[in-house]
Amino acid sequence: MLGGIGGRLRTAAVALMATFGVIAGTAGCGLLGGSEPAPAAEGAPPRLTVSIMPTTDLAPFHLAAQNGYFDAEGVQVEAVPAPSGQASLAKLISGEVDVAYSSYTPFFVAQSKGAADLKFVADASSAAPNTTMIVAMPGSGVRSVADLAGKRIAVTATNTISDTLVKATMREAGVDSSGVQWISIPFPETAPALARGDVDAAFLTEPFITLAARSVGAEPIADTATGPTKELPTAGYAALAQFADANRDAIAAFQRAMARATAEAADRAKVEPLLVANTGIDAETASATALLTFRSGLDARELQRVPDLLLEFGVLEERVDASSMISPAP
Repeated sequence: MLGGIGGRLRTAAVALMATFGVIAGTAGCGLLGGSEPAPAAEGAPPRLTVSIMPTTDLAPFHLAAQNGYFDAEGVQVEAVPAPSGQASLAKLISGEVDVAYSSYTPFFVAQSKGAADLKFVADASSAAPNTTMIVAMPGSGVRSVADLAGKRIAVTATNTISDTLVKATMREAGVDSSGVQWISIPFPETAPALARGDVDAAFLTEPFITLAARSVGAEPIADTATGPTKELPTAGYAALAQFADANRDAIAAFQRAMARATAEAADRAKVEPLLVANTGIDAETASATALLTFRSGLDARELQRVPDLLLEFGVLEERVDASSMISPAP
């Protein structure tokens, strides 16, 4: 999920463009428009490589792989690890993978900058209660959103969905965010930073909310999945538009398998073992972790909320039409 929230977006967008320039220079023309996959052996089913990360909202993907749903739909799927949403997107644009999982922010930034022509092939998750929170230590002096003005707040990076959600929460509460000191800290390092007093508060997603509470006693201050950001789409899967158009059967098979697994993931008992196996948390943490809302079908109106919010807070410079980026469902 949000575990795919990428790096500093304005800075990262420039860096990403530089990366694309290197890729284009070494891989030849036409890269950003997509390319044909290596041909499968005669009679073999089509094959998709998918970049993934150790996030909780990938549980349906792992369920589909574990239960053979991809094979049942006639497509071979190979998972390729990526450390971040930006890295996942870079793998997609370089041709290393056919489909990339990420939070939606890097996808929309790349599309708006003309770095790639993308099609979303499946949704992954939407924000659910207690899954994206602002937290603070008991003695920090931060007890409510009103106390956040002018404070040091840890986020993965500025101009990402992390600080965008915090700003939206502060604005909804009538609190000015212009004086906030945004401190970039990776989620795994945030709890120690809170305990040391390096920051006054932090934005976290699950399972890091639960881990921070257990390890240092961090307490929730506000749920950012409320008001204008309630049930905001958080992450999904995308392919290069040319690839998606040229490989409709394989993409449709992926979509059908993900829809089946997503419906089955409503049973938490099937999800928790997958969290332990694929995200590195223990069984006790998995049982206490609040889960994002798993989704697979793409809703254009809901998805449009993401680039509109990013535009409002200056992450995007111009409006992006989410509906034009959605690949047809089977």
